[in-house]
Amino acid sequence: MSVILCSSSYDNTIKFWEALSGICSRTIQHPDSQVNRLAITPDKRYLAAAGGNTVRLYDIRSNNPKAVMTFEGHTGNVTALAFQYDGKWMVTSSEDGTVKVWDMRTATVQRNYKHRCPVNDVVIHPNQGEIISCDQEGNIRIWDLGENTCTHQLIPEEDVPVRSVSVASDGSMLVAGNNKGNCYVWKMHNTRDVTSLHPITKFRSHSKYITKVLLSPDVKHLATCSADNTARIWSIKNGFSLETTLTGHQRWVWDCAFSADSAYLVTASSDHYVRLWELASGQIIRQYSGHHKGALSVALNDV
Repeated sequence: MSVILCSSSYDNTIKFWEALSGICSRTIQHPDSQVNRLAITPDKRYLAAAGGNTVRLYDIRSNNPKAVMTFEGHTGNVTALAFQYDGKWMVTSSEDGTVKVWDMRTATVQRNYKHRCPVNDVVIHPNQGEIISCDQEGNIRIWDLGENTCTHQLIPEEDVPVRSVSVASDGSMLVAGNNKGNCYVWKMHNTRDVTSLHPITKFRSHSKYITKVLLSPDVKHLATCSADNTARIWSIKNGFSLETTLTGHQRWVWDCAFSADSAYLVTASSDHYVRLWELASGQIIRQYSGHHKGALSVALNDV
């Protein structure tokens, strides 16, 4: 299968691109709402689109414009989603103040965790036993699925919304980005199935608010996206020093995705464009144009 890139936009469409050629191969209409977040299932067969109160699953290999499965149960915008590594369950966060765990076979809610304020992001720990979410009141919570309870609550800055969280693929660290442009990093230890957190550093990554933080698959870099129209790449081994500022977008950068080899980054911006960047040079390799309004989310299938 060729490398597939998916993007969503305020124009209520999802587009499939051949990543290397830049050709748009397929467009799906999503008339109910814009799609806030995209994710590809671990088996690479389906694209999940979180828009409005629902998550819809589309078959990547078919031209069927209709969803093959719909997950309904949230009462507010779904803000993020993630899949368990072999695709048995999915987790979602929502502005309705909840984090939900779904059975992928039956599209039913298995767990329901309450933040009591809008939840902005959710990720799954690589141990597959914990989920990490962040919210509009500045809380980060870690939920233990085995114990079915919240084991940690972190408040990096009082009353400053935490916009995005990312956990390292090896489970070694947690990063959070907030509305003041600050990033917080914790070292994570997992002993006897109990996670402990130790603050490593806090740094100012942007002068305006952060929309996304994402650790690279090889855990050597951190990407941050911002309302300042840039994405930035930070070197982890050099103490989160700034390596590259990706400039070229004309408006907010909403989302990003690393290539599997951590050498490239895809970004989505309010300027309507999706871009593919080579990180070693900081150059734009490919620009994907076709959305008529701001691009909101990207997902990349290149493994």
